Amino acid sequence: MGGKVSCTLGEVKNRADLIIYWGGNPAECHPRHFTKYALMPKGKFIPRGRKDRTMVLVDIRETASAKAADIFLQVRPGQDFEVLTALRALIKGNRIDESRISDTGLSLDQLKDLVARMKAAKFGVMFFGMGLSMTRGKHMNSAALLSLATEMNAYTKFVAMPMRGHGNVTGADVVMRFTTGYPFGVNLCRGYPRFNPGEYSTVDLLIRGDVDAILVAGADPGATMPQPGIDHMARVPMIVLDPKVTHTSKIARVHITTATTGISAPGTVYRMDEIPLPLRPALKSPYPTDEEVLRRIREAVVRKFGPV
Repeated sequence: MGGKVSCTLGEVKNRADLIIYWGGNPAECHPRHFTKYALMPKGKFIPRGRKDRTMVLVDIRETASAKAADIFLQVRPGQDFEVLTALRALIKGNRIDESRISDTGLSLDQLKDLVARMKAAKFGVMFFGMGLSMTRGKHMNSAALLSLATEMNAYTKFVAMPMRGHGNVTGADVVMRFTTGYPFGVNLCRGYPRFNPGEYSTVDLLIRGDVDAILVAGADPGATMPQPGIDHMARVPMIVLDPKVTHTSKIARVHITTATTGISAPGTVYRMDEIPLPLRPALKSPYPTDEEVLRRIREAVVRKFGPV
């Protein structure tokens, strides 16, 4: 994968003059992103706010976010990797045969124009969503975009950041990274962490039917996974920890209601740019926290089977 080239949302607000959204629809999925962090606010080096910024949207269809974009590039479904690879070649000055990119839905002139804007930017940022990371190519698409951001730093400052789906998804990645060295797709079956996206990722394990028990904490994979993965979840014993009823809890064998973090339980969440935010509860809850439930499950396992 490409190197980690990222920043905070504060840096985006104060410095970014070129913003590229790829495979995401922030107008509907992250409604405060435009106004609070990326597009509209005035920053230290972007004194006129929106007037000092260019926004590019890359997606397979015209969404509500396209209305806010200066440039909308409509890529054919499944062609993101080819477009990213062509951009990487153009940035390095390599020639591209226009017939090779005809299937992407974009013209060579459109790609050359985007490259020129990227090189002319003082601070560019690419926000990529599940439209890139959950379609054909999956983690290879993300790797190509991260590599593109890395290579752009030979010409100007450029960063990339994923547009997270559910709340505190970043927190899970951060904790996995500082405990195992890897952010996701980690297998601990041999007693040490092994990292291999595409083999050990949750969606791949479920579709292959490799797991015979599931514990879900504060997530709803039953609402977002491909149908073969959901079908396997329904076949095996599954325990769900969640404050509310979800698609996943409806097919689980056990649903343990927990206190809502930040409202009824203290804790730390990580913003999408990996900034930790401590939360203090405003209300009391009769339900235990996720941490308490997991600790009690672990203690019960130790009592029955010995130290883990």
